[in-house]
Amino acid sequence: MEQVFNILCPTDFSECSLNAIEYATRLGEKYRADLVLFHVLNREDYEKLSPSDSSGEHQMNFVLEKLQNLQDAVIKEATKNGLKSCVSVVKEGGIVKETLEYAEQINAGLIVVGTEGVNDFRENMIGSRASLIVEQSDRDVLVVPRKVYFKAPRKLVYASDYLEEDKLAIQKIVEVARFFDSEIDLVHVTTSHKALDKSLHMTMVEEIEPFIKYDKVNFVLKSFRDDIALGLENYLQTAKGDILVTLSEKKSFFDQIFSKSLSKKMAYFINKPLWVIKSF
Repeated sequence: MEQVFNILCPTDFSECSLNAIEYATRLGEKYRADLVLFHVLNREDYEKLSPSDSSGEHQMNFVLEKLQNLQDAVIKEATKNGLKSCVSVVKEGGIVKETLEYAEQINAGLIVVGTEGVNDFRENMIGSRASLIVEQSDRDVLVVPRKVYFKAPRKLVYASDYLEEDKLAIQKIVEVARFFDSEIDLVHVTTSHKALDKSLHMTMVEEIEPFIKYDKVNFVLKSFRDDIALGLENYLQTAKGDILVTLSEKKSFFDQIFSKSLSKKMAYFINKPLWVIKSF
């Protein structure tokens, strides 16, 4: 029996989270997935806004109605295009904790989450809920920035750090690329211009090519004088990448570009989705 792919999409009904639902839905159609729209009630925030509703009854009714409307819209639009099902779930507690626990409970293959806004993502990326989910999740996470609306990706850019796991990651990326007939740029960004870099790159290409059964893959080595994060930002803009993909491993490219010292420089990631591969 074929195992169903589960996608978990936390929503707080903001514009950004609605964009995340759009991405989750479109991917769900391709994966023929079960989609779960997930809302975590935050009683403390709500009580400050509506102290008269001490029981939280109105809050719950409001949330259930909003979720039902979203669920109905997704089912109407997407089940005819391949989405297997869409359900909605409400939990109470901390957003990050509840999201990760529920993702494990349903064995989610992907969590699709929106960022909380430009300033939060740019100035305080390490502390935002989206980045905490990325940091703590043991499953793949797709982060959809604010004001980014779904379009079929023309190109996926995979930032490689020459890890053995690249061979497994690229197979996942190829699966998504096939859905949309997208190109893949497998790019390694370096700050040096040494001949050794070119030699290492050629070795990596030779090792990884046998694992790729897809003819739209470009292997790219880019050298930049500045730091790696800015180099990647530059590459994404010039190559017109639609989704950035990184592999979250210790000492990996992900850690380098999302260290606290670099996060403020990564303005580019405010306007392109980021897919962080966490498992195989």
